[in-house]
Amino acid sequence: MKRIELAPGLPVTAIGQGTWHMGEQADRRADEIAALQLGVDLGLDLIDTAEMYGEGGAELVVGTALAGRRDRVVLVSKVYPHNATRRGTVAACERSLRRLGTDRLDLYLLHWRGGVPLGETVEAMEALVAAGKIRHYGVSNFDADDMAGWVAAGGRAATDQVLYNLGRRGVEWDLLPWCRDQGVSVMAYSPVEQGDLASHPELGRLAADLGVSAATLALAWTLRGGNVAAIPKAVHPDHVRQNRAALDLEIEPDVLAVLDRIFPVPTGPEPLAML
Repeated sequence: MKRIELAPGLPVTAIGQGTWHMGEQADRRADEIAALQLGVDLGLDLIDTAEMYGEGGAELVVGTALAGRRDRVVLVSKVYPHNATRRGTVAACERSLRRLGTDRLDLYLLHWRGGVPLGETVEAMEALVAAGKIRHYGVSNFDADDMAGWVAAGGRAATDQVLYNLGRRGVEWDLLPWCRDQGVSVMAYSPVEQGDLASHPELGRLAADLGVSAATLALAWTLRGGNVAAIPKAVHPDHVRQNRAALDLEIEPDVLAVLDRIFPVPTGPEPLAML
């Protein structure tokens, strides 16, 4: 299986499990828990969540799914920007830990850049590291200029989680090269564009020729650079297995060329896309 180093000394499978929109509907809770557990059993050892998702509901789902399995996964959560003050970050982390039923996070991210000075958030993150509450920290939805500002504020740039998929390639112009040069990993959220790419006609035909699903091909494409982990959300067992299959798919140059024709590379800088 393809693996990357998400942070120094923190190797993970390059396909993880996202949890955006989990914990929002009580009648889906059992399926969400089962899907996460299936993913872990299949070897997907990266789970990403956030206090924003379901206003803590997703973290509760993850906590239940990981009961007795916590040591088998790398666990990531995120703090709201309006909570990212010195005291607010620590308090938000403590709440997340309680919901997740664990004593530490492997990686804690600032969800996006808000009005709190970055240096203040960095101080809180460092305090959490010193207290053993988190192992590493990083950011989400930061463009190249934001990343430079984070580093200038003294922040460790373990990873940057951004919207990235075949139809959203703007980060390839400047952010991905910056991260590669600085040794920063990238987490691609919505790597199948919330399911839209799974039903893309041309992508589907190309994937069928390879004997895989369109979603599997889209996910495998995000991993081609070597420093990117993708975190698709899946609730149906078949979708979990399709996600897992992307770890074993090697995309040949001629197929990559076709994908570049269908989904053109950026020809200049673009504003960072967010969902």
